[in-house]
Amino acid sequence: MNIPPGAPHARILGLGEYRPAGRVSNDDLVARGVDSDDAWVRARTGIAARHLAGPGDSVVSMGVEAAGKALAAAGLSAADVDLVVLATCTIRNPIPGGAARIASALGAGVSGAVGAFDLNAACGGFCYALSVAADAVRAGSARRVLLVASERLSDFLDWTDRSTCVLFGDGAAAVVVGPSETPGIGPVAWGSDGAGAQLVGVPDGDWAIRMDGPAVFRWATTQLAGVARRACELAGVQSAELAAFVPHQANLRIVDGLAKALQLPDSVVVARDVVETGNTSAASVPLALSELIAAGRLPGDGLALLLAFGAGLTYAAQVVRIP
Repeated sequence: MNIPPGAPHARILGLGEYRPAGRVSNDDLVARGVDSDDAWVRARTGIAARHLAGPGDSVVSMGVEAAGKALAAAGLSAADVDLVVLATCTIRNPIPGGAARIASALGAGVSGAVGAFDLNAACGGFCYALSVAADAVRAGSARRVLLVASERLSDFLDWTDRSTCVLFGDGAAAVVVGPSETPGIGPVAWGSDGAGAQLVGVPDGDWAIRMDGPAVFRWATTQLAGVARRACELAGVQSAELAAFVPHQANLRIVDGLAKALQLPDSVVVARDVVETGNTSAASVPLALSELIAAGRLPGDGLALLLAFGAGLTYAAQVVRIP
C-alpha cells in the first residue's frame, strides 16, 4: 500500500473576500421597523452596520466571488486545487453540498478529480476547516485546498426579535492552503460543549436563530481565553510575538473582553471588523483578517492568533502566518 508523502508544513497562500453591496446601518434597521435605536445596539454590541445579501447573493455565489479573489492572490487557478471545503451553517439547500457547486462554478476539477464537502461548526467553522485543510496538505490527501467560509444569515433572522436581528450580517471569505517548508498553520486547540447547544441556534419547529445572549456572553468571556492561550502554547508562540489577534466577530464587548483577558501587548493589533460588518458566523474570522491586511495594518509573514467560537457550542483556535 502506497502512502502519499504529503508536505512538511502548510500555510495560507492567498486570501479573498466578498461583502454584499447592501450596507445597512442601525438607523436603517430602525427605518425598516426593527424596535431599537442606534444607541441601544452600539451599547450592547458595538455594531454600527452590517452588509445584507441582495437577491443575487447566495451562499454559493458569494463563496465563488471570495474564492476567485483568494486564488488570484495566491497566483493560482481553480485547476491547481484538488480539494474544496465550504464552512457554512446557513446554506438553504444543503443537498447537494455547496462546496461541489463552488468547485464547478470555478472550473475546479473539470475531470471530476477534486474533492468537495461542506463543514458545519457554525461560527467556529472557519478555524475547524482551516485545521482540516492544513492536515490534508500535510498528510498528502490534497496538495492545495480552497477553503471557503460563506454565510447568508439574513435568511434566518426574525426581524421582530431585536436581541438577534441586530447582530448578524452576510458575507464570504476564502483562503488557499498549500504546502510550505516552514510552519504556517499551527496546531489547533479545539473542542465543543453540547450541554450548551440550546444557548444559540434554530430550535426544533422554528425557522429563525434564537439566542440566550447573556449566557453566551458569559461563556465566551470566561472560557475562551484559555483556548487562545492553549493555541499559542501548542504553536510555541508568546503573545509578544503576535502581530494580530483575530477572534470571531460576535460582539465588540466579547472581542475587547478576550483581548483584555489575554493581556496582549499594545503591539498586537486586535481585529474589530464587527463594528462595520456584524457577526457573519463562519466568515467572520477570515473577513476580519482580510480587513486588517487590506488596511495595511499587519506585517507580511507576521503571526496572527485566530479564535472562532459559536453555536454547538464549538470553539477552535490556531496561530497562522499572515499571507
